[in-house]
Amino acid sequence: MHTVHGEAEPRFRAPPGGCDAHFHVFGPAERYPYGADLRYQPPHAPLEDFLALSRRMGFERYVFVQPSAYARDNACMLDAMRAIGDGCRGIVDIDENAPDAELDRLNRAGVRGVRVNVNPIKPPEPGFSTRMLARIERLDHRCAEFGWMLDFLTPGWLTRELLPVMAKLKSRYTVAHLGMFLARDGVKQPGFQHFLDLLRQSNGRCWVKLTGVYRMSVAPGFSDAAPLARALIETAPDRLIWGSDYPHLSFADKVGSVELFNLLGEWAPDEATRRKILLDNPRQLFGF
Repeated sequence: MHTVHGEAEPRFRAPPGGCDAHFHVFGPAERYPYGADLRYQPPHAPLEDFLALSRRMGFERYVFVQPSAYARDNACMLDAMRAIGDGCRGIVDIDENAPDAELDRLNRAGVRGVRVNVNPIKPPEPGFSTRMLARIERLDHRCAEFGWMLDFLTPGWLTRELLPVMAKLKSRYTVAHLGMFLARDGVKQPGFQHFLDLLRQSNGRCWVKLTGVYRMSVAPGFSDAAPLARALIETAPDRLIWGSDYPHLSFADKVGSVELFNLLGEWAPDEATRRKILLDNPRQLFGF
């Protein structure tokens, strides 16, 4: 078992300017109230704890992602972004019809995208994606205007259902947690090869996050996820980004950020490839 204080030692370092492109911070509950639909009991995970851990791996840039626990109240994240200043960006959760003035304000604060976030353990519900279309299409239109991206977190069956929708997006978009395709079903499972095709053919609009592997793998050392991660790296090494997914929420007693960082070293043993994933790609995508 890993606790944050019992973290493994990093086996390599992020290059100077390297970016953790997906993580969350949580402030005191009395200051930042949670939304009504809690998926987990949020931990206290302040910015300084994250930064202390992050510096051990050599990170100097950060992309905050709004956690579901705060619903569409982005205050905790925006306060943390303000504390960091220039070296960070953010992905918010907002209403698709929020006024332009609000998007403008968020853009000035360093926000560069909006989440499309569906509970990762939602059981298959064929046709569910059609209920998401109005929000996705509206957000796509808004993001294209602002130069923002859409950020998808969806269970694997839903990622698969959304592939034709993603292929038509005007904006750039990221897909979290390797698309959430279950690792045990391997690279030949329905949808995963189409996902690789989309990554290959999307005119540079599709980006994939090598994050949250513990959400789609239960094997020791997440060994069954390695073929999926390597297939993504082989397909489009210049369109992948990495994030710790700190503080790992309901998995915090099972996994640590450094262990996941070291795993990237196994998936991408080549330093030049890691440099793309940790430095060049996020710099291009988030405009650092």
